[in-house]
Amino acid sequence: MKFTAICALLVVAVVGSPAPPNVHSNVGRTQRILLNSRSNAANSSKVFDPKTAWEQLDFVHRKYSATMEAYQRNTGTPHPLSSRFDVRSLAKRNGNVPLVDHNADLWYGEIDVGTPPKKYTVVFDTGSSDLFLPSSQCSVSCDGHTKYDPAASSSAKDSGQPFLLTYGAGETAGEEHVDDVFVGGYEAKDQTVGAAWMYSPEFNENESFPPDGLSGLAFPEISEFEGSPLIQTLDESGKLPQSIFGFKLSTTPGHSEMNIGGINTNLYHPDTLTYVPVTNRGYWQVEMDSISRLGQEVIESRAAPVIIDTGTTFIITSYSIAQSYYANISGATAHTEGADTDTYWTSKLVTYSTIFNLINVRFCPVPCDTINSTVPTITFGRHAFKVSAPTYNFGPDVSSGDCLAGIAASSKMSAHNLWYLGHDNITHTRTADFTIIGDVFLQNVYSVFDYANTRVGFAELS
Repeated sequence: MKFTAICALLVVAVVGSPAPPNVHSNVGRTQRILLNSRSNAANSSKVFDPKTAWEQLDFVHRKYSATMEAYQRNTGTPHPLSSRFDVRSLAKRNGNVPLVDHNADLWYGEIDVGTPPKKYTVVFDTGSSDLFLPSSQCSVSCDGHTKYDPAASSSAKDSGQPFLLTYGAGETAGEEHVDDVFVGGYEAKDQTVGAAWMYSPEFNENESFPPDGLSGLAFPEISEFEGSPLIQTLDESGKLPQSIFGFKLSTTPGHSEMNIGGINTNLYHPDTLTYVPVTNRGYWQVEMDSISRLGQEVIESRAAPVIIDTGTTFIITSYSIAQSYYANISGATAHTEGADTDTYWTSKLVTYSTIFNLINVRFCPVPCDTINSTVPTITFGRHAFKVSAPTYNFGPDVSSGDCLAGIAASSKMSAHNLWYLGHDNITHTRTADFTIIGDVFLQNVYSVFDYANTRVGFAELS
């Protein structure tokens, strides 16, 4: 089942004419990588299948269980938000890497790997830290993808470290290599690259996974590999003007881009740029002020920890935050399934009509009036950022008159013990729910990931 049935639009990011990898003409300046949008014509009617909502929530659980396990192994202590995730205590790393299904919005672009350089497409994911590609030893399951052959690169070195790629209950094998990687023309020398020997069916090109692999952009604390994550390697190279990257994500063709080594001030209102510090390295984890609706603040969301994740579609929060958010919304209905009590909300369609657009040759439903009036506002650093109706409303169910809302809930996000230093200089604990902020929110802002200063910035789009 393709998640594009929910999204209606499959978002695709493609690198726009980077400098040749062996010519560092961009050293000392920001490199602009164009991100283009591609419409999935089969789902342009913007309808969703509930089954794919469950699949997306399940994917998030598996992804975060694996990366929190890596955090515990790398740091020697459990992640503060890991108490409800299935995290096993491991004495040493077993090379277990989550091969997560990105049947959600895909933001991907080109990188160059090896000598001579060869182009590959990878998902840019701020919710993970590792870079992997399909190996030349991968047969039918990797058909349609460009395969990485270390033997064809004079700069490749075998690290001798095997790893397992996990998807659901199945596992496939791969091996770590070290090679030169170029992103937007910047060189990450001796970068660890995972070469997968097999892909699960969800990663077949015909199953709506066009990119070849994935490039994580988070911190080394959640890396499954022995070597440095890509962003760390670039930071240590000293070739970036600033160890920073920025995103503008949009489903409109030609309106998206990623910036490396700096940010594009033409894409946002500079006076709205608001930074918040990373509170716990590993993920891009920060603290939000609150979530609100129509000026009414959700009390449970105050000062709650959040993870900023370009690899997740929904805003996924705790049940208590979501329940308070949807309270008193006429027609709002909670749909709950599974032992982990995953929940998403729909709202009864008030009016519905189908318009045949002769120019684009597609069916476009009129948005649900109720759900469009319930969009959230999320506040960071005392600046409120409003989510737009088009990114929040995923459209009606194929079989009913309900519309899918962009805030979902999971029991995994509830009641975590957090340590903090009080004004009395004594360490205290408090319980807090946490939230994963995905593309529902990120499409409404220009987002900045400042690796050197360990902070995240948001600004209103221009």
